[in-house]
Amino acid sequence: MKFKEITLFGSTGLIGGLLLKLLVNDSDFKKINVVSRKSFSLNHKKIIHKIIDFSDYKSLSKSVQNSKIVFAAIGTTQSKVKGDKKEYRKTDFDILYNIAKACKENRVESFLFVSSSGADINSNNFYLKLKGEIEKSILNLNLSSTSIFRPSLLLGKRKEKRFGEKIAQILMPCFSFLMPENYKPIKANLVARSMINVSKSFKPGFEIYHYPEIIKKSK
Repeated sequence: MKFKEITLFGSTGLIGGLLLKLLVNDSDFKKINVVSRKSFSLNHKKIIHKIIDFSDYKSLSKSVQNSKIVFAAIGTTQSKVKGDKKEYRKTDFDILYNIAKACKENRVESFLFVSSSGADINSNNFYLKLKGEIEKSILNLNLSSTSIFRPSLLLGKRKEKRFGEKIAQILMPCFSFLMPENYKPIKANLVARSMINVSKSFKPGFEIYHYPEIIKKSK
């Protein structure tokens, strides 16, 4: 199946960057709208770079027009927002919800986004509760097709340094056989590959992909 036009949010992150590389080299995708706050160095004939203000909903909505598929792999960290939970929410909830809302408004066929293992609206953990809230809010929009990916610790090389995560990437794989399956660390490239494979087969409604499903769909 050929897809004339798709849109990607989060191309500067670990999964988003891998998604972009895979999309560029996949003949099924002809035009890739890469939406971001600032310019980046990767140039390719498939890529249409759209620099927008994410707080401007009209610009955001316009950026997904004519797209069959929209990928979102965005998020922030406590260190980036200096522990400010309101700022954290602006990225992890507000921006992602507005992307989903724009997909609904523009009749995008498939919306695929990255959440987190353990996402739970009833969790006492701020991060997991927020992930649960955004999942529920997006599902309430009743998009044509929504795919939620819930990886645990991502294994892969990030552009920014995260000392604690680097240590976890070294230690956790050693004990992964003791962990519940949904919480096992996973290679980021497998998440990216599974998202692309899932996007190629339209499935109405919504589906949540945990570790075992992500592994299966990455093949």
